[in-house]
Amino acid sequence: MATEPPAFVRLAAHPLRWSLLTALAGGDLRVRELVAQVGEPQNLVSYHLRLLRGGGLVTATRSTFDGRDSYYHLDLDRCASALAETGAALHPALRPEPPPPGRVAVLFLCTGNSARSPIAEALLRRRTAGRVAVASAGSHPRAALHPGAVRVLAGEFGIDVTGQRPRHLDSVAGRRFDHVITVCDKVREVCPEFPHHPRRRHWSVPDPTADSMAATASELDTRIRHLLPELVPGKEARS
Repeated sequence: MATEPPAFVRLAAHPLRWSLLTALAGGDLRVRELVAQVGEPQNLVSYHLRLLRGGGLVTATRSTFDGRDSYYHLDLDRCASALAETGAALHPALRPEPPPPGRVAVLFLCTGNSARSPIAEALLRRRTAGRVAVASAGSHPRAALHPGAVRVLAGEFGIDVTGQRPRHLDSVAGRRFDHVITVCDKVREVCPEFPHHPRRRHWSVPDPTADSMAATASELDTRIRHLLPELVPGKEARS
Protein backbone atom coordinates (compact mmCIF):
# COMPACT_ATOMS: atom_id res chain seq x y z
CA MET A 1 0.00 0.00 0.00
CA ALA A 2 1.45 3.36 -1.04
CA THR A 3 2.08 5.95 1.66
CA GLU A 4 2.72 9.68 1.38
CA PRO A 5 6.30 10.83 1.93
CA PRO A 6 6.98 12.85 5.11
CA ALA A 7 6.07 16.54 5.05
CA PHE A 8 9.73 17.61 4.95
CA VAL A 9 10.30 15.60 1.78
CA ARG A 10 7.21 17.07 0.11
CA LEU A 11 8.38 20.60 0.97
CA ALA A 12 12.09 20.27 0.29
CA ALA A 13 11.88 18.12 -2.85
CA HIS A 14 10.66 20.98 -5.01
CA PRO A 15 13.74 22.30 -6.85
CA LEU A 16 13.06 25.97 -6.13
CA ARG A 17 12.25 25.38 -2.46
CA TRP A 18 15.41 23.31 -2.12
CA SER A 19 17.40 26.17 -3.66
CA LEU A 20 15.85 28.58 -1.14
CA LEU A 21 16.64 26.26 1.77
CA THR A 22 20.21 25.87 0.54
CA ALA A 23 20.66 29.63 0.24
CA LEU A 24 19.22 30.28 3.72
CA ALA A 25 21.39 27.56 5.25
CA GLY A 26 24.32 29.96 4.80
CA GLY A 27 22.66 32.83 6.68
CA ASP A 28 19.64 35.15 6.76
CA LEU A 29 18.72 36.82 3.47
CA ARG A 30 16.21 39.30 2.08
CA VAL A 31 13.75 38.42 -0.69
CA ARG A 32 15.67 40.36 -3.35
CA GLU A 33 18.86 38.54 -2.40
CA LEU A 34 17.09 35.19 -2.67
CA VAL A 35 15.66 36.24 -6.05
CA ALA A 36 19.19 37.01 -7.27
CA GLN A 37 20.57 33.71 -5.95
CA VAL A 38 17.91 31.40 -7.37
CA GLY A 39 17.27 33.37 -10.58
CA GLU A 40 13.47 33.27 -10.37
CA PRO A 41 10.82 36.04 -10.29
CA GLN A 42 10.06 37.63 -6.93
CA ASN A 43 6.39 36.60 -6.90
CA LEU A 44 7.38 32.96 -7.40
CA VAL A 45 10.08 33.16 -4.71
CA SER A 46 7.61 34.80 -2.29
CA TYR A 47 5.03 32.08 -2.96
CA HIS A 48 7.46 29.29 -2.12
CA LEU A 49 8.76 31.17 0.92
CA ARG A 50 5.18 31.26 2.21
CA LEU A 51 4.99 27.48 1.85
CA LEU A 52 8.27 27.03 3.72
CA ARG A 53 7.04 29.36 6.46
CA GLY A 54 3.78 27.44 6.65
CA GLY A 55 5.76 24.24 7.10
CA GLY A 56 7.71 25.78 9.98
CA LEU A 57 11.08 25.58 8.24
CA VAL A 58 11.55 29.31 7.61
CA THR A 59 10.74 32.41 9.66
CA ALA A 60 10.85 36.12 8.82
CA THR A 61 11.81 39.15 10.91
CA ARG A 62 11.77 42.85 10.08
CA SER A 63 15.16 44.40 9.42
CA THR A 64 16.31 46.75 12.17
CA PHE A 65 18.23 48.71 9.52
CA ASP A 66 15.30 49.24 7.15
CA GLY A 67 11.87 48.31 8.49
CA ARG A 68 10.54 47.89 4.95
CA ASP A 69 12.79 44.86 4.53
CA SER A 70 12.48 41.42 6.11
CA TYR A 71 15.18 38.83 6.67
CA TYR A 72 14.29 35.18 6.14
CA HIS A 73 15.84 32.66 8.50
CA LEU A 74 16.11 28.89 8.20
CA ASP A 75 15.15 27.08 11.41
CA LEU A 76 17.94 24.50 11.48
CA ASP A 77 16.62 22.86 14.65
CA ARG A 78 13.31 22.22 12.89
CA CYS A 79 15.15 20.94 9.81
CA ALA A 80 17.28 18.61 11.92
CA SER A 81 14.19 17.23 13.61
CA ALA A 82 12.36 16.84 10.29
CA LEU A 83 15.35 15.10 8.71
CA ALA A 84 15.60 12.70 11.65
CA GLU A 85 11.90 11.89 11.31
CA THR A 86 12.30 11.42 7.57
CA GLY A 87 15.25 9.08 8.00
CA ALA A 88 13.45 7.07 10.65
CA ALA A 89 10.43 6.73 8.34
CA LEU A 90 12.69 5.08 5.77
CA HIS A 91 15.06 3.10 8.02
CA PRO A 92 16.01 3.57 11.69
CA ALA A 93 19.70 2.91 11.06
CA LEU A 94 20.20 5.96 8.83
CA ARG A 95 22.74 8.44 10.14
CA PRO A 96 24.25 11.61 8.61
CA GLU A 97 27.75 11.52 7.16
CA PRO A 98 30.52 12.87 9.43
CA PRO A 99 31.65 16.43 8.66
CA PRO A 100 34.94 17.03 6.88
CA PRO A 101 38.02 17.91 8.95
CA GLY A 102 39.15 21.50 9.30
CA ARG A 103 40.34 24.23 11.61
CA VAL A 104 39.08 27.76 11.14
CA ALA A 105 39.02 31.32 12.46
CA VAL A 106 35.68 33.09 12.99
CA LEU A 107 34.82 36.77 13.41
CA PHE A 108 31.46 38.01 14.75
CA LEU A 109 30.44 41.60 14.00
CA CYS A 110 27.70 43.87 15.32
CA THR A 111 27.38 47.63 15.73
CA GLY A 112 28.40 48.22 19.35
CA ASN A 113 30.30 44.98 20.07
CA SER A 114 28.65 45.15 23.48
CA ALA A 115 26.08 42.32 23.40
CA ARG A 116 25.36 40.17 20.34
CA SER A 117 28.84 39.71 18.88
CA PRO A 118 30.67 39.25 22.21
CA ILE A 119 27.99 36.78 23.32
CA ALA A 120 28.47 34.82 20.09
CA GLU A 121 32.25 34.97 20.51
CA ALA A 122 32.07 33.66 24.07
CA LEU A 123 29.62 30.88 23.23
CA LEU A 124 31.60 29.62 20.23
CA ARG A 125 34.83 29.68 22.23
CA ARG A 126 33.16 27.67 25.00
CA ARG A 127 31.61 25.11 22.66
CA THR A 128 34.88 24.53 20.78
CA ALA A 129 37.13 24.62 23.87
CA GLY A 130 39.61 26.89 22.10
CA ARG A 131 39.92 24.71 18.99
CA VAL A 132 38.56 27.57 16.87
CA ALA A 133 40.15 31.03 16.80
CA VAL A 134 37.25 33.39 17.47
CA ALA A 135 36.98 37.17 17.81
CA SER A 136 34.34 39.89 17.74
CA ALA A 137 34.25 43.59 16.89
CA GLY A 138 31.89 46.47 16.12
CA SER A 139 31.51 49.29 13.62
CA HIS A 140 30.73 51.76 16.44
CA PRO A 141 31.96 50.06 19.62
CA ARG A 142 30.45 51.06 22.96
CA ALA A 143 32.51 51.99 25.98
CA ALA A 144 31.79 48.69 27.76
CA LEU A 145 29.96 45.40 27.38
CA HIS A 146 26.25 45.54 28.13
CA PRO A 147 25.75 44.53 31.80
CA GLY A 148 22.93 42.23 30.71
CA ALA A 149 25.26 40.36 28.36
CA VAL A 150 27.85 39.93 31.11
CA ARG A 151 25.14 38.74 33.51
CA VAL A 152 23.54 36.26 31.10
CA LEU A 153 26.85 34.72 30.05
CA ALA A 154 27.83 34.26 33.69
CA GLY A 155 24.45 33.07 34.96
CA GLU A 156 23.27 30.89 32.07
CA PHE A 157 26.56 29.59 30.66
CA GLY A 158 29.16 30.03 33.40
CA ILE A 159 31.31 32.32 31.19
CA ASP A 160 33.15 35.27 32.74
CA VAL A 161 33.70 38.19 30.34
CA THR A 162 34.09 40.95 32.91
CA GLY A 163 37.58 41.80 31.63
CA GLN A 164 36.54 42.09 27.98
CA ARG A 165 36.08 45.43 26.24
CA PRO A 166 34.39 46.28 22.91
CA ARG A 167 36.74 46.94 20.01
CA HIS A 168 36.50 48.51 16.59
CA LEU A 169 36.42 46.30 13.50
CA ASP A 170 39.46 48.22 12.21
CA SER A 171 41.48 46.42 14.90
CA VAL A 172 40.88 43.07 13.20
CA ALA A 173 40.78 44.25 9.57
CA GLY A 174 44.17 42.77 8.68
CA ARG A 175 43.64 39.38 10.30
CA ARG A 176 42.83 36.21 8.42
CA PHE A 177 39.33 34.78 9.04
CA ASP A 178 37.62 31.82 7.42
CA HIS A 179 34.14 32.98 8.46
CA VAL A 180 32.86 36.52 9.02
CA ILE A 181 29.40 36.52 10.57
CA THR A 182 27.37 39.71 10.96
CA VAL A 183 24.80 39.44 13.75
CA CYS A 184 23.31 42.91 13.24
CA ASP A 185 21.41 44.26 10.22
CA LYS A 186 23.13 47.65 10.45
CA VAL A 187 26.69 46.36 10.46
CA ARG A 188 25.95 44.10 7.52
CA GLU A 189 25.47 47.21 5.39
CA VAL A 190 28.92 48.61 6.29
CA CYS A 191 30.93 45.41 6.69
CA PRO A 192 34.27 45.84 4.91
CA GLU A 193 36.00 43.32 2.70
CA PHE A 194 38.50 41.06 4.45
CA PRO A 195 41.63 39.47 2.97
CA HIS A 196 41.76 35.75 2.13
CA HIS A 197 38.09 35.77 1.01
CA PRO A 198 36.34 34.50 4.15
CA ARG A 199 32.91 32.89 4.02
CA ARG A 200 30.42 35.70 4.70
CA ARG A 201 27.07 35.02 6.35
CA HIS A 202 24.43 37.06 8.13
CA TRP A 203 22.38 36.29 11.23
CA SER A 204 19.56 38.84 11.60
CA VAL A 205 19.40 39.16 15.39
CA PRO A 206 17.59 42.21 16.88
CA ASP A 207 19.47 44.43 19.30
CA PRO A 208 18.60 42.97 22.72
CA THR A 209 17.31 44.81 25.75
CA ALA A 210 18.16 43.78 29.29
CA ASP A 211 14.90 41.78 29.37
CA SER A 212 15.53 40.00 26.06
CA MET A 213 19.24 39.30 26.58
CA ALA A 214 18.70 35.69 27.69
CA ALA A 215 16.53 34.95 24.64
CA THR A 216 19.15 36.53 22.37
CA ALA A 217 21.92 34.43 23.93
CA SER A 218 19.79 31.31 23.49
CA GLU A 219 19.16 32.10 19.80
CA LEU A 220 22.86 32.71 19.18
CA ASP A 221 23.76 29.49 20.95
CA THR A 222 21.34 27.57 18.73
CA ARG A 223 22.83 29.09 15.59
CA ILE A 224 26.34 28.35 16.84
CA ARG A 225 25.47 24.72 17.52
CA HIS A 226 24.47 24.35 13.90
CA LEU A 227 27.64 26.07 12.75
CA LEU A 228 29.89 23.65 14.66
CA PRO A 229 29.96 20.82 12.07
CA GLU A 230 31.52 23.26 9.59
CA LEU A 231 34.21 24.29 12.05
CA VAL A 232 35.29 21.31 14.14
CA PRO A 233 35.87 17.76 12.82
CA GLY A 234 33.40 15.29 14.30
CA LYS A 235 31.45 17.98 16.16
CA GLU A 236 27.67 17.59 16.06
CA ALA A 237 24.98 20.24 16.65
CA ARG A 238 23.94 19.00 20.09
CA SER A 239 22.16 21.03 22.72
